[in-house]
Amino acid sequence: MVNVPVDEELYERVKRAAERKFPVYPSAYANAWLVREYIKRGGKYKVLKKKPTAKKKSTTNKKPTTRKKSATKKKK
Repeated sequence: MVNVPVDEELYERVKRAAERKFPVYPSAYANAWLVREYIKRGGKYKVLKKKPTAKKKSTTNKKPTTRKKSATKKKK
């Protein structure tokens, strides 16, 4: 699932403000601030569901490995 901002213009304004406010962007702190500020200014997110993708089959045909029994006999 992916969160997508509804108001793109507001999101871009807040993103530019985050780039000015934080010396390192993108960063965890800057992105957290961006989300909080966007919601504080009235922005909302919509959730998009990703379509399930088909699993890729292995292209290599590997045989299962088997262990050989040891040739040593047990002493009585």
